[in-house]
Amino acid sequence: MAWRLDIAVQTPAHAALGDLLSYASPAPLVPGTLVRVPLGRREVLGVVWNEPSPLDDAEPDMALKPVGAALDALAPLGDAWRDLVAFAARYYQRSIGEIALAALPPQLRDLSGTQLARRLKRKTTTGPVAETAEAAHPVALSAEQTAALARIESEAGTFLLVGSTGSGKTEVYLRCVADLLAGDAGAQALVMVPEINLTPQLEARFKARFGDDAVVSLHSGMTNPQRLASWLAAHSGAARIVLGTRMAVFASMPGLKLVVVDEEHDPSYKQQEGARYSARDLAVWRGQREGAKVILGSATPSLESWHQSRPAEGEDPGGRYVRLAMPSRIGAGELPTVRLVDMNLQPPKTVLSGALLDAIGQRIARGEQSMVFLNRRGYAPVLACADCGWKSECPHCSAYRVFHKIDRTLRCHHCGFTERVPRACPSCGNPDIAPVGRGTERLEEHLAELFAAVTRPDGSAVRIARIDADSTKKQGALESQLAAVHSGEVDVLVGTQMIAKGHDFRRITLVAAVNPDGALFSSDFRAPERLFSLLMQSAGRAGRDAAYLAAQGATAEMWIQTHHAQHPLFSALRKHDYTAFARQQLEERAAAGMPPFAFQALLRADARTQEAAQAFLNAASTAADALAGAERVVRYPAVPLAIQRVANVERAQMLIESPSRAALQRLLAQWQPLLHALRRTPEGKGVIRWLVDVDPHSI
Repeated sequence: MAWRLDIAVQTPAHAALGDLLSYASPAPLVPGTLVRVPLGRREVLGVVWNEPSPLDDAEPDMALKPVGAALDALAPLGDAWRDLVAFAARYYQRSIGEIALAALPPQLRDLSGTQLARRLKRKTTTGPVAETAEAAHPVALSAEQTAALARIESEAGTFLLVGSTGSGKTEVYLRCVADLLAGDAGAQALVMVPEINLTPQLEARFKARFGDDAVVSLHSGMTNPQRLASWLAAHSGAARIVLGTRMAVFASMPGLKLVVVDEEHDPSYKQQEGARYSARDLAVWRGQREGAKVILGSATPSLESWHQSRPAEGEDPGGRYVRLAMPSRIGAGELPTVRLVDMNLQPPKTVLSGALLDAIGQRIARGEQSMVFLNRRGYAPVLACADCGWKSECPHCSAYRVFHKIDRTLRCHHCGFTERVPRACPSCGNPDIAPVGRGTERLEEHLAELFAAVTRPDGSAVRIARIDADSTKKQGALESQLAAVHSGEVDVLVGTQMIAKGHDFRRITLVAAVNPDGALFSSDFRAPERLFSLLMQSAGRAGRDAAYLAAQGATAEMWIQTHHAQHPLFSALRKHDYTAFARQQLEERAAAGMPPFAFQALLRADARTQEAAQAFLNAASTAADALAGAERVVRYPAVPLAIQRVANVERAQMLIESPSRAALQRLLAQWQPLLHALRRTPEGKGVIRWLVDVDPHSI
């Protein structure tokens, strides 16, 4: 007897082939089995998705292609994993195959059944979770940590752990994992962080507590063989703990009982290409589906999570999350004093105020460290000619190329186009072209000039270091630079947001934000939330070691240079009052009908011309008028993106909004076939691609 199998494969985007393709098989394979199947002229990896059904000899010949080899050495992917993939595909408007195959290690696509079986034999067992010295004698808990752990132990559901920087959130995570593994021999825990550079230090702590064999990592910085080994260890249950970035939310973990999302507010949890899923939101859904506890941790929670954890008041039934508070720092000094420098009172073109420079100098004299934060890498945002007004625009994007002095290049941070700096203005020939504005590279140089004549307590020269995406490109560069900071080899650390969060710098007593004003008046309504979070996280890098502060006789400070010192955001920041800031922001959003009080999606179109992109979006909006429930969903006019041209492709978007998540989802699901059909009409001819972004993080 032959069997029909519905199989998820990675079909081309917008091919309109449907979610699953049918194949013929001589055997009824179990759902979740990995197989090789023909697709066009290629053989690709697929996942058996549903229960097989017999092919009746009497039914018309469907000419189904036969299934190739089954990778039956591997245990099938479980029902819970397939449910997660199916939900993500449905909610984020992508195909099941696209989500499923992207979630699997790339190397699985190239291994034969024999090669996979050999790989599985290498390491099929794991010993008991190690009881190291640290595990046997963990650090003492504070009253706040003890209370949080008691509630996590006794209650179910999703928890929002609101802990100030230095309050010991990581120790709470470690204790929760330890209790879980001790009480259930088959249980697994997933611990997520927003960025790759935060994984090494967390991995070190978890391995010290639980042993090397119990912990694996999953992130895009690993080689394909490393990712496959980690994935197989998680899938088999040999790895009890998986640490990873957003991709780890799709790890196959049959014993999953606990999910931790550290720095849950971080926008890095939102995928920005392909299937634009939110790993944080999927983690919450996965926890509910699999009966696992979920802990969302942050010093500055996202306003969505804060709103979901609100207590019940009056007729308000409250949120779905349990809010746990840990406001006190452990082993650290008080939260830093916030000092605002009104740049309107400084001389024109002042980069660093005299008061700030004096404060940094005092730290250097005492052997302490300072951190200067500027969220713009490169030497200068633009190179310009004062004679004719030429600026270093990218020929392929509606953006400027950034001047990088170290390698004398003009580099577009959007499309990657790079050229050597011209000897003279390409427009008028003026040899005197100059940088305008400042990036981290130029700020590093400026600080080196200012402190060139200053010496450290031992008489040596002041040491200034820079950490950003440019300085950490080489393998191991970030680790060595962080080690230099931790060992005290660096006096002043300059960097982008890479240095602003997650790092435990024990000797930093001063943090300065040089130019944070851009986000205050952004067209993106989430910009103030991101700025407040970034500044609070930055402030948390200062004064993390109370004993060090006491020995130095020092106090921790956060300096902010701004032209808008009276802005309410800075008023809340001076008091470290996230609650006041969140209340004000939520009141504004409620009045304007914005998330979390409404639900949004973006329909985007990329085309050779802006007119073609907008014509497609407008035609799509017209087509949606006839859909059931369209009156409950607002569709705004099509507009260009803020950076409307990237790599010679014009980009436009349409915002879709509704007070009902269900109404928005129904419209998007009905819209999909119409959007596919539109590609074949005159309005779709000039369109290169289109996509739907559900719950967008930037508009």
